[in-house]
Amino acid sequence: MLLFLVGYMGCGKSSLGRKAARRLGVEFVDTDAVVERDEGASVADIFCYEGEEYFRRAERAVLERIVARGGDAVVSTGGGLPLWHDNMAVLNEAGITLYIRRAPEQIIARLTPYGRQRRPRFRGLSDGELLDFIRGDMAGREACYLGAQAEVDCRTMSDADAVEYMVNNCFRR
Repeated sequence: MLLFLVGYMGCGKSSLGRKAARRLGVEFVDTDAVVERDEGASVADIFCYEGEEYFRRAERAVLERIVARGGDAVVSTGGGLPLWHDNMAVLNEAGITLYIRRAPEQIIARLTPYGRQRRPRFRGLSDGELLDFIRGDMAGREACYLGAQAEVDCRTMSDADAVEYMVNNCFRR
């Protein structure tokens, strides 16, 4: 079974996904990391030199390989992956989708300087500008994320409880 984690950049898809996969004894896949490996460049560099459309096509190719391979895995998707074309429908058809919901203030608090730099859309923004940007951008993405089959609300739940929820309620073999 494939468990796809969706949600905004920096919400914890990768960190929570790694922990859940370890607890479940299954593979963890980060679509951004696979794109970076395949392309030999960071997401930020791909955006800068090739453009978002190129990145989204590469991301879709990774998604198609994951789905075709099947098996058991927890998959962290890039924050924009579900928004592009019919990706959310593909995710919902291929496995269980889980929306990791977190408040903008929590996302900013979780971001390291490196985390801010590696996200092209966050670069060069002050804390106030970043908060305004995330609030606006999240509002535009929310409807898509709410298309997930389940949700874990990290606004009111600890990371440990979120992992526990994923392990006990979202992964079926």
